[in-house]
Amino acid sequence: HKSTAPNMPRFLSFALLGVALLNNLASGFSHSNIMPLPTSSSLRLPLQHKPRPSMQTNSDAIGTYAKITSPLLVRGGARAMANENVNEAAAYDLNLSTGKVIASLWGTCGVAYILIKAIKRVVPIALEPFMTGEGVVPLTNVQLAAYILTCLWFAYVEGYKGFQLKFSPLVVSRSFTLQPSLSTIHHVVLAPFYSMGLFHATRKRMIVSWSVSIGVTAIVAAVKRFPYPWRNIVDAGVVVGLTWGTVSILGGYIISLVTGIAPIGVDPSLPEKN
Repeated sequence: HKSTAPNMPRFLSFALLGVALLNNLASGFSHSNIMPLPTSSSLRLPLQHKPRPSMQTNSDAIGTYAKITSPLLVRGGARAMANENVNEAAAYDLNLSTGKVIASLWGTCGVAYILIKAIKRVVPIALEPFMTGEGVVPLTNVQLAAYILTCLWFAYVEGYKGFQLKFSPLVVSRSFTLQPSLSTIHHVVLAPFYSMGLFHATRKRMIVSWSVSIGVTAIVAAVKRFPYPWRNIVDAGVVVGLTWGTVSILGGYIISLVTGIAPIGVDPSLPEKN
Protein backbone atom coordinates (compact mmCIF):
# COMPACT_ATOMS: atom_id res chain seq x y z
CA HIS A 1 0.00 0.00 0.00
CA LYS A 2 2.43 2.65 -1.15
CA SER A 3 1.24 6.19 -1.59
CA THR A 4 2.11 8.38 -4.53
CA ALA A 5 1.42 11.62 -2.63
CA PRO A 6 4.32 14.10 -2.79
CA ASN A 7 6.53 14.32 0.28
CA MET A 8 6.82 18.10 0.55
CA PRO A 9 3.24 18.84 1.72
CA ARG A 10 3.61 16.06 4.28
CA PHE A 11 6.85 17.61 5.46
CA LEU A 12 5.15 21.00 5.82
CA SER A 13 2.26 19.48 7.75
CA PHE A 14 4.58 17.77 10.23
CA ALA A 15 6.75 20.88 10.41
CA LEU A 16 3.76 23.02 11.37
CA LEU A 17 2.71 20.38 13.90
CA GLY A 18 6.20 20.39 15.38
CA VAL A 19 6.37 24.18 15.57
CA ALA A 20 3.02 24.30 17.34
CA LEU A 21 3.82 21.53 19.81
CA LEU A 22 7.34 22.70 20.65
CA ASN A 23 5.99 26.21 21.11
CA ASN A 24 3.78 24.71 23.82
CA LEU A 25 6.78 23.07 25.44
CA ALA A 26 8.90 26.22 25.25
CA SER A 27 6.30 28.41 26.93
CA GLY A 28 4.66 25.87 29.23
CA PHE A 29 2.45 23.23 27.64
CA SER A 30 -0.66 24.09 29.58
CA HIS A 31 0.45 27.48 30.85
CA SER A 32 -2.43 29.78 31.65
CA ASN A 33 -2.20 33.04 33.51
CA ILE A 34 -5.73 34.08 34.22
CA MET A 35 -6.06 37.77 34.89
CA PRO A 36 -8.73 38.33 37.53
CA LEU A 37 -11.08 41.17 36.88
CA PRO A 38 -10.60 44.10 39.24
CA THR A 39 -12.53 43.56 42.46
CA SER A 40 -14.64 46.13 44.14
CA SER A 41 -11.90 46.62 46.75
CA SER A 42 -9.28 47.32 44.08
CA LEU A 43 -11.56 49.92 42.53
CA ARG A 44 -12.57 51.52 45.85
CA LEU A 45 -11.02 54.93 46.51
CA PRO A 46 -11.05 56.92 49.73
CA LEU A 47 -14.32 58.76 50.05
CA GLN A 48 -12.66 62.12 50.42
CA HIS A 49 -10.64 61.58 47.24
CA LYS A 50 -13.04 59.67 45.04
CA PRO A 51 -13.42 61.54 41.74
CA ARG A 52 -16.27 60.23 39.65
CA PRO A 53 -14.39 60.51 36.30
CA SER A 54 -11.81 57.92 37.45
CA MET A 55 -14.50 55.48 38.48
CA GLN A 56 -16.16 55.92 35.12
CA THR A 57 -12.88 55.28 33.34
CA ASN A 58 -12.33 52.00 35.23
CA SER A 59 -15.89 50.96 34.56
CA ASP A 60 -15.48 51.62 30.86
CA ALA A 61 -12.24 49.67 30.81
CA ILE A 62 -13.89 46.65 32.42
CA GLY A 63 -16.76 46.83 29.96
CA THR A 64 -14.41 47.07 27.01
CA TYR A 65 -12.32 44.20 28.42
CA ALA A 66 -15.40 41.99 28.67
CA LYS A 67 -16.40 42.73 25.10
CA ILE A 68 -13.07 42.01 23.44
CA THR A 69 -11.79 38.99 25.34
CA SER A 70 -12.57 36.12 22.99
CA PRO A 71 -10.92 32.66 23.26
CA LEU A 72 -9.58 33.15 19.73
CA LEU A 73 -8.17 36.57 20.58
CA VAL A 74 -6.49 35.58 23.83
CA ARG A 75 -3.49 33.28 23.89
CA GLY A 76 -4.74 30.07 25.45
CA GLY A 77 -7.67 31.99 26.94
CA ALA A 78 -5.02 33.59 29.17
CA ARG A 79 -5.07 37.18 30.38
CA ALA A 80 -1.33 37.58 30.93
CA MET A 81 -1.65 41.16 32.12
CA ALA A 82 -1.71 42.94 35.44
CA ASN A 83 -4.88 44.60 36.62
CA GLU A 84 -3.40 48.04 36.09
CA ASN A 85 -2.86 47.26 32.40
CA VAL A 86 -6.53 46.75 31.59
CA ASN A 87 -6.85 50.17 29.96
CA GLU A 88 -3.69 49.63 27.93
CA ALA A 89 -4.83 46.20 26.68
CA ALA A 90 -8.31 47.42 25.88
CA ALA A 91 -6.89 50.27 23.82
CA TYR A 92 -4.59 48.10 21.68
CA ASP A 93 -6.06 49.01 18.31
CA LEU A 94 -4.62 47.70 15.05
CA ASN A 95 -5.06 51.05 13.29
CA LEU A 96 -5.87 49.20 10.09
CA SER A 97 -5.03 50.68 6.72
CA THR A 98 -5.59 49.21 3.28
CA GLY A 99 -1.93 48.24 2.93
CA LYS A 100 -1.82 46.67 6.39
CA VAL A 101 -4.95 44.62 5.71
CA ILE A 102 -3.56 43.34 2.40
CA ALA A 103 -0.21 42.41 3.95
CA SER A 104 -1.82 40.66 6.92
CA LEU A 105 -4.24 38.86 4.61
CA TRP A 106 -1.34 37.55 2.54
CA GLY A 107 0.55 36.44 5.65
CA THR A 108 -2.35 34.67 7.35
CA CYS A 109 -3.98 33.20 4.26
CA GLY A 110 -0.58 32.09 2.98
CA VAL A 111 -0.13 29.94 6.08
CA ALA A 112 -3.69 28.63 5.75
CA TYR A 113 -3.00 27.78 2.10
CA ILE A 114 0.05 25.72 3.08
CA LEU A 115 -2.08 23.84 5.59
CA ILE A 116 -4.90 23.24 3.11
CA LYS A 117 -2.48 21.90 0.48
CA ALA A 118 -0.98 19.55 3.07
CA ILE A 119 -4.46 18.38 4.12
CA LYS A 120 -5.42 17.74 0.50
CA ARG A 121 -2.34 15.56 -0.04
CA VAL A 122 -2.70 13.55 3.17
CA VAL A 123 -6.48 12.92 3.08
CA PRO A 124 -6.30 10.09 0.48
CA ILE A 125 -3.78 8.21 2.65
CA ALA A 126 -5.90 8.74 5.77
CA LEU A 127 -9.04 7.46 4.04
CA GLU A 128 -7.34 4.51 2.31
CA PRO A 129 -8.49 1.93 4.91
CA PHE A 130 -12.12 2.82 4.13
CA MET A 131 -11.78 2.61 0.36
CA THR A 132 -13.27 -0.25 -1.61
CA GLY A 133 -10.86 -1.76 -4.03
CA GLU A 134 -8.46 -4.56 -4.73
CA GLY A 135 -5.89 -5.09 -2.02
CA VAL A 136 -7.52 -2.85 0.59
CA VAL A 137 -7.65 -4.62 3.95
CA PRO A 138 -10.40 -3.40 6.30
CA LEU A 139 -9.42 -2.25 9.78
CA THR A 140 -9.84 -4.59 12.70
CA ASN A 141 -11.77 -3.43 15.76
CA VAL A 142 -8.52 -2.66 17.56
CA GLN A 143 -7.16 -0.71 14.60
CA LEU A 144 -10.43 1.18 14.21
CA ALA A 145 -10.32 2.13 17.90
CA ALA A 146 -6.72 3.29 17.44
CA TYR A 147 -7.82 5.33 14.40
CA ILE A 148 -10.52 7.13 16.40
CA LEU A 149 -8.33 7.70 19.45
CA THR A 150 -5.51 9.06 17.27
CA CYS A 151 -7.88 11.54 15.65
CA LEU A 152 -9.12 12.68 19.07
CA TRP A 153 -5.58 12.98 20.42
CA PHE A 154 -4.41 15.07 17.45
CA ALA A 155 -7.54 17.22 17.67
CA TYR A 156 -6.77 18.09 21.29
CA VAL A 157 -2.96 18.23 21.29
CA GLU A 158 -2.25 19.53 17.80
CA GLY A 159 -5.49 21.30 16.91
CA TYR A 160 -6.61 22.84 20.19
CA LYS A 161 -3.51 23.16 22.38
CA GLY A 162 -0.95 23.46 19.61
CA PHE A 163 -2.74 25.61 17.04
CA GLN A 164 -5.72 27.38 18.62
CA LEU A 165 -4.03 28.31 21.88
CA LYS A 166 -0.50 28.99 20.63
CA PHE A 167 0.45 28.90 16.97
CA SER A 168 -2.68 30.41 15.39
CA PRO A 169 -2.70 33.57 17.59
CA LEU A 170 1.04 33.96 16.89
CA VAL A 171 0.45 33.85 13.11
CA VAL A 172 -2.40 36.37 13.32
CA SER A 173 -0.50 38.68 15.65
CA ARG A 174 2.67 38.70 13.52
CA SER A 175 0.74 39.16 10.27
CA PHE A 176 -0.75 42.39 11.61
CA THR A 177 2.72 43.78 12.35
CA LEU A 178 3.40 43.97 8.61
CA GLN A 179 3.12 47.42 7.06
CA PRO A 180 4.04 47.74 3.36
CA SER A 181 5.14 51.35 3.83
CA LEU A 182 7.45 50.55 6.76
CA SER A 183 8.30 46.82 6.66
CA THR A 184 11.28 45.50 4.73
CA ILE A 185 10.23 44.29 1.29
CA HIS A 186 11.19 40.64 1.87
CA HIS A 187 9.10 40.61 5.06
CA VAL A 188 6.03 41.40 2.96
CA VAL A 189 6.94 39.10 0.07
CA LEU A 190 7.60 36.19 2.44
CA ALA A 191 4.75 37.16 4.77
CA PRO A 192 3.51 33.59 5.43
CA PHE A 193 6.95 32.50 6.66
CA TYR A 194 7.36 35.78 8.52
CA SER A 195 4.01 35.16 10.25
CA MET A 196 5.20 31.68 11.27
CA GLY A 197 8.18 33.23 13.04
CA LEU A 198 10.82 31.68 10.79
CA PHE A 199 12.70 34.97 10.49
CA HIS A 200 12.74 38.48 11.95
CA ALA A 201 11.80 37.09 15.35
CA THR A 202 13.36 36.81 18.78
CA ARG A 203 16.26 34.43 19.15
CA LYS A 204 14.11 32.00 21.14
CA ARG A 205 11.37 32.03 18.51
CA MET A 206 13.89 31.48 15.72
CA ILE A 207 15.56 28.59 17.54
CA VAL A 208 12.22 26.91 18.21
CA SER A 209 10.88 27.35 14.68
CA TRP A 210 13.99 26.27 12.81
CA SER A 211 14.96 23.45 15.17
CA VAL A 212 11.53 21.89 14.78
CA SER A 213 11.47 22.40 11.01
CA ILE A 214 14.80 20.59 10.67
CA GLY A 215 14.19 17.94 13.31
CA VAL A 216 10.78 17.00 11.95
CA THR A 217 12.47 15.51 8.88
CA ALA A 218 13.36 12.49 11.01
CA ILE A 219 9.73 12.16 12.13
CA VAL A 220 8.49 12.24 8.55
CA ALA A 221 11.03 9.59 7.55
CA ALA A 222 9.94 7.38 10.44
CA VAL A 223 6.21 7.70 9.68
CA LYS A 224 6.80 6.85 6.02
CA ARG A 225 8.19 3.51 7.14
CA PHE A 226 5.16 2.63 9.23
CA PRO A 227 3.34 -0.44 7.92
CA TYR A 228 -0.28 -0.39 6.82
CA PRO A 229 -2.57 0.70 8.45
CA TRP A 230 -0.53 2.54 11.11
CA ARG A 231 0.80 5.10 8.70
CA ASN A 232 -2.77 5.79 7.59
CA ILE A 233 -3.89 6.09 11.21
CA VAL A 234 -1.21 8.69 11.99
CA ASP A 235 -2.05 10.60 8.80
CA ALA A 236 -5.71 10.67 9.83
CA GLY A 237 -4.75 12.39 13.05
CA VAL A 238 -2.61 14.88 11.14
CA VAL A 239 -5.58 15.73 8.90
CA VAL A 240 -7.80 16.42 11.93
CA GLY A 241 -5.16 18.56 13.63
CA LEU A 242 -4.32 20.58 10.54
CA THR A 243 -7.99 21.15 9.74
CA TRP A 244 -8.57 22.46 13.27
CA GLY A 245 -5.50 24.65 12.92
CA THR A 246 -6.63 26.11 9.60
CA VAL A 247 -10.05 27.01 10.98
CA SER A 248 -8.56 28.58 14.12
CA ILE A 249 -6.12 30.70 12.10
CA LEU A 250 -8.78 32.00 9.72
CA GLY A 251 -11.30 32.45 12.55
CA GLY A 252 -8.84 34.40 14.69
CA TYR A 253 -7.86 36.58 11.75
CA ILE A 254 -11.47 37.41 10.90
CA ILE A 255 -12.21 38.33 14.51
CA SER A 256 -9.21 40.67 14.67
CA LEU A 257 -10.07 42.16 11.29
CA VAL A 258 -13.70 42.83 12.23
CA THR A 259 -13.00 44.17 15.74
CA GLY A 260 -9.81 46.00 14.79
CA ILE A 261 -8.14 44.58 17.90
CA ALA A 262 -4.97 42.50 17.91
CA PRO A 263 -4.95 39.09 19.65
CA ILE A 264 -4.76 39.97 23.34
CA GLY A 265 -1.86 38.70 25.42
CA VAL A 266 0.02 37.30 22.41
CA ASP A 267 3.68 38.19 21.99
CA PRO A 268 4.52 38.53 18.26
CA SER A 269 8.13 37.72 19.22
CA LEU A 270 9.64 40.58 17.25
CA PRO A 271 13.34 41.25 17.77
CA GLU A 272 14.27 44.20 19.95
CA LYS A 273 15.32 47.35 18.16
CA ASN A 274 18.94 48.31 18.61
